Amino acid sequence: MVNEQIRDREVRVIGQDGKMLGIMSSKEAQKLAREADLDLVKISPNAKPPVCKIIDYGKFKYEQNRREKEAKKKQKTIEVKEIRFSPNIDTNDLNTKINQARKFLGNGNKLKVSVRFRGRELTHTSVGRAILEDFAQQLSDIAVVDKPPKMEGRSMVMFLAHKR
Repeated sequence: MVNEQIRDREVRVIGQDGKMLGIMSSKEAQKLAREADLDLVKISPNAKPPVCKIIDYGKFKYEQNRREKEAKKKQKTIEVKEIRFSPNIDTNDLNTKINQARKFLGNGNKLKVSVRFRGRELTHTSVGRAILEDFAQQLSDIAVVDKPPKMEGRSMVMFLAHKR
């Protein structure tokens, strides 16, 4: 809230230099802000009495946006990469998928590994579970199982995350 939007009877006022000016009526505080050619901004509305500061509101908003952008830049987003295969995958194909998984996990991403069952393959879900457990075992040096193998429709899914 800024200037006339502040409807509280009494407010605690902080001057532009950061010094406490004390508790006064909001009209007095607005008058002080106008004299200094600045704005009265409510900083802490939940306090008793609410805390207001005499500052340049445009500059304040600009600084706030800049801080938010800076924080967003430093934030690391974790993507979920997916690797799919069928229950009758060959050893060399599995090794290729394991190398791909190492690359994904090395970049700090989470990994969704799924075995897709088609037609009559659905009766042999134990084969798919064995493949997923073998996959996790071969990646155990750099990955930890986030969610164990679980059936979701026609596919069995397992999540892996990078070891800390």
